Amino acid sequence: MNKQLSNYSVSALLLSCLAACAVGPDYQKPDVAMPKGWQTNTSFHPAEPSDGVLKGNWWEMFGDEQLNQLEQQAAQHNQSLVVAAERLNQARLQVTASSSIQLPQVDLQASDARFKTSANRPLAVYGMPNSSVVQNNPQLGFAVGYEADLFGRVRRVVEGVKAAEGQATADFENTKLMLMSDLAADYFNLRELDVEIDIVEKGVVLQAKALDFIRIRHDLEAASGLDLAEQQALLDTNKTQLVLLQNQRSSVQNALSTLTGTPAPEFKLAPQVVKLVAPSLPVGLPADVLQRRPDVASAERAMAVANANIGVARAAYYPTIMLQANGGWDSNQMANLFNAPSILWSLGAGLTQHLFDAGKTTANVKIAESSYVAATANYRQSVLIAMQEVQTGIDSMAILNGANHQAEAAEASSARVLELANDRYTGGLDIYLNVISAQQSLLASQRQAVQIHGQQMLNAVYLVKALGGGWQGMVAAH
Repeated sequence: MNKQLSNYSVSALLLSCLAACAVGPDYQKPDVAMPKGWQTNTSFHPAEPSDGVLKGNWWEMFGDEQLNQLEQQAAQHNQSLVVAAERLNQARLQVTASSSIQLPQVDLQASDARFKTSANRPLAVYGMPNSSVVQNNPQLGFAVGYEADLFGRVRRVVEGVKAAEGQATADFENTKLMLMSDLAADYFNLRELDVEIDIVEKGVVLQAKALDFIRIRHDLEAASGLDLAEQQALLDTNKTQLVLLQNQRSSVQNALSTLTGTPAPEFKLAPQVVKLVAPSLPVGLPADVLQRRPDVASAERAMAVANANIGVARAAYYPTIMLQANGGWDSNQMANLFNAPSILWSLGAGLTQHLFDAGKTTANVKIAESSYVAATANYRQSVLIAMQEVQTGIDSMAILNGANHQAEAAEASSARVLELANDRYTGGLDIYLNVISAQQSLLASQRQAVQIHGQQMLNAVYLVKALGGGWQGMVAAH
């Protein structure tokens, strides 16, 4: 008796060990070498990101109510975001569907038939002739099937599906981040064009007045025909520039309509001249990118999926064990169906083991292992790209700040040159060509300053996207 108990204990322990193990490697996130900091002269404070926290409304840091409304509209109506949301929903449902294979499957079976046997059927017992019989055959029963996951195939399948759900979640967040950042970039591009158009329109008005002034002087024979023609050419040139800028604005406005899920003919944003000032941004530490970037998170979850698939492939080396139980009632009369003699049942187990598959299982394992190597390389590449984009944004921030100071100085100098050129021409000390040149120089300086402001706004959006979107409790850099 003790020997039987000992054998039972050993068997139970063996089964417990098998149940606790699963074929294939356990997933471990690979280490990635990260630099200690960014190459920048701008001081910043370390961030405290929270992995798994949904991205906040980061666009609100720009303080533009029109942008906030457009972002909310895009979140509700953009069709690309709807597609990403449905893919996430499918991934979550797939987890539910796949997790069900960890539990027994129970089926109910019921039938009722009336049949006639053939008198000419083959004999079951020689010496006893067959006869034709008409019978009823009602049946009611159930079947229970369960895969004994001793080698962990089912667990690896569920593990992979759950990792795929995490990947779909990260993909949804990445789609949302890309959408919101593209919309913000187009919006600030539109507002930069509004300011630039306003500058050119004011220049056209002033140049038209200057043309009238030159025409009067020409009529009084105080100005030459060349002066008049040069001023007319300048006016026509800037009118052409105005038309081209308005065409650019129309294209950007149409792009915004699609991003917000609105038909282009029904979408219109009134021109608005606003001062474009980029906000200070918290850049954090390089390691934070691993926690904030949804595309990096997606690549990491793809590794987990590939790792689980290795276990699924290796499980084909081991037998599949199915436990089955059947029971119910079978009778030739409905009235006797639930009588005790009508009860039937069966308990059993089935084992399937591939003995020869011409190398199919080995090839599938190598394919799974190769996929994991590729997924790991893709993850490392996504981290490198993330660091590249953040570093580019930081570099551009410093460079554009310096360019902005130079542009402001150039605009002030050009305004002074135009003032002096007008005074000299009015006093008869200089030719009008110098006035034309000074006007063009001032207009170019003004437009350049506005364009740099626009680039600062776009770079701020780019840096937000590179950093992964919203932050929780972060301190801005100055």
